[in-house]
Amino acid sequence: RIDVVLLQTMGWRWPVLTVSCAVFIYYYIYSRSDPRVSGHVSANSSYDYIIVGAGTAGCVLATRLSEYPDISVLLLEAGGSEEDNPVIRVPFAALELQNSEVDWAYRTEPQQKACLGMDKQRCAWPRGKVLGGSGSINNLIYVRGNRHDYDGWAREGCEGWSYKEVLPYFIKSEDIQIPEFRNSAYRGKGGPLPVKDGTVTPLADIYRQAMEELGYTVTDCNGRTQTGYCPTQENVMGGERWSTARAFLRPAMNRPNLHVIMNAHVTKILTDEKTVTGVSFIKDNIKHTVRATKEVVLTAGAINNPQLLMLSGIGPKKHLQQMNIPVVADLPVGDNLQDHILMGVTFNDRTNSAGAALPSLATMLQYLIFRSGTLSEPHLEASVFIKDDDSQFPSTQFTFYSIQNHPELIDKFIKLTNLDPKIRDGMRERFQKSINTDIGTFFIENILLHPKSRGTIRLQSADPFDPPLIDPNYLDHPDDAKVLLKGIDTMMKIANTTAFRSIGASPNDPSDEYLPPCNELPFPSKEYWVCRMAHYAYTVYHPTSTCKMGAANDVTAVVDPQLRVIGIKNLRVADASVMRNIPSGNTNAPTIMIAEKAADLILGVDSVKHIRKVTENL
Repeated sequence: RIDVVLLQTMGWRWPVLTVSCAVFIYYYIYSRSDPRVSGHVSANSSYDYIIVGAGTAGCVLATRLSEYPDISVLLLEAGGSEEDNPVIRVPFAALELQNSEVDWAYRTEPQQKACLGMDKQRCAWPRGKVLGGSGSINNLIYVRGNRHDYDGWAREGCEGWSYKEVLPYFIKSEDIQIPEFRNSAYRGKGGPLPVKDGTVTPLADIYRQAMEELGYTVTDCNGRTQTGYCPTQENVMGGERWSTARAFLRPAMNRPNLHVIMNAHVTKILTDEKTVTGVSFIKDNIKHTVRATKEVVLTAGAINNPQLLMLSGIGPKKHLQQMNIPVVADLPVGDNLQDHILMGVTFNDRTNSAGAALPSLATMLQYLIFRSGTLSEPHLEASVFIKDDDSQFPSTQFTFYSIQNHPELIDKFIKLTNLDPKIRDGMRERFQKSINTDIGTFFIENILLHPKSRGTIRLQSADPFDPPLIDPNYLDHPDDAKVLLKGIDTMMKIANTTAFRSIGASPNDPSDEYLPPCNELPFPSKEYWVCRMAHYAYTVYHPTSTCKMGAANDVTAVVDPQLRVIGIKNLRVADASVMRNIPSGNTNAPTIMIAEKAADLILGVDSVKHIRKVTENL
């Protein structure tokens, strides 16, 4: 029940009459169940296609394949329905979903050069375990990446994946809601996925003015030029989250040729020599086996895909032998793990614009009745993409997060990032100081877009219910720290602009944050920032590239440009794990593009021929 859940999770207590009214409003207007939600179907003995993982990519792929009535599709999801947790629909409530029952709640292996301020030096890695996957628990930002990302893939052997060739698939899925972009040839109209403007507070104007002072122009980062200041574009409609489960899968759930089975944990890909024949999965403590007459497609993400492949004997030979798993194919599965990492910095705001946006009785009722107001937005209001003069694509992304530090958020933030609990009291005191002095706050996130460090996914054991070993190997390559420090220099220039100073923000604000042991170092020295980086930088939730795409003769590749697992028949991978290199920006939109293109590759059709005629010369 969204009313009660909101009141509890946001930490507020209201009179009985108010709660009763909210309950009545929700039940009367919003709680009509959708007959397509349950997914309680018994599996047939076989299907043409079996898709493992109903995340961002899986929902798209299942929908596109099942558009053909003569094709049977089974979609398997380890989690449950997103409709079982109504908070998923609330854009502002993303933080409430992480470390909940809809999150795999992974932790990395202890890091040597990063995550030093985290409990046992292990960073938190949230991943969605629910229909819609991580797109059901993320912050909804829609960024396609840079054209040179995809041109780079193509140059390195990923034939068919240049920007010119993938752009039509971005356009196909999109329904742009931003008026000034409706006539852009780069944008799509009428697709399943709404994309709207995400600005919500007066701070958005301050962010824009500051970047213009430094010479950055306003741009559509999903259009002709990515570099510059880009007001957030997000997958929200009618004040609610619009994941691919909502946009693609829900309208297709009543198709007779599409079966969706939830709470089904796939334990093994079945093979006959080097030909995939089906999968086995556990549901309600019962083992099931289903045959695929054409293909099995993995869309379980950059962590679970390599785990399942290795459990099935497809992976690094030496590691599989250590796990006593018979080797079916010796491939570099789980290598090449890439992730964006960020340094978040807090700035003061005497206008308290973000503080005014904190949940209140009025904003909760506004959302429950009208689906508008504070709770209808994630509050990540803008991004800036910055590139070096000698680079084709940006090296750094700043995101501006308009949210007030508040003592009641301490425990959530510590759990969210897996911070060492010993700093709780110091952080609470610092946050309370802001409240007592009526000083608002907001964040800038300094994001490393193209890390040179590479990590791995490995098995903990041959038990499919044991979480895998996740080692992002953060900051192992020295150039990664250099790029983050360069981003900090630019951030301090932003803080020194007339626009920032007009609201009381300054380059000295970060020195007030409670982040031991870095507070003992002189501010703003290089040593101070290196300390913050090593202790408190953390994931942007964008793991990719563990089933790397490449030419069939590329010894570092797991899949070929048709997304077929090299050396194995009837098996493909079709999500962020195939990305040859991580793109310049948030990864949800590129994952949708990969699934759209995968459907065409599987079916042997060209569904975007009409779009390509328009984009040919862009």
